Amino acid sequence: MNMKNLGLPLVALTVLLLAGCATQTVVTLQNGTQYLTKDSPKTKTVDGFYEFTDIAGKRIRVKADDVATVRKED
Repeated sequence: MNMKNLGLPLVALTVLLLAGCATQTVVTLQNGTQYLTKDSPKTKTVDGFYEFTDIAGKRIRVKADDVATVRKED
């Protein structure tokens, strides 16, 4: 079998498998603001913050006291 013919399906399969690894999460703050994240946020850090990247790629740090809920997106 030609390697060129085998490469494309292998790349497509890899992309599909990696796309399934990320679990989007919704972080809701006490004031009602919601952030849709690419992945689960890091749990509360030593200094009392949640850290995550939203779906636009922006790095967010939120005080743990301001977070109401963290749940997986349906």
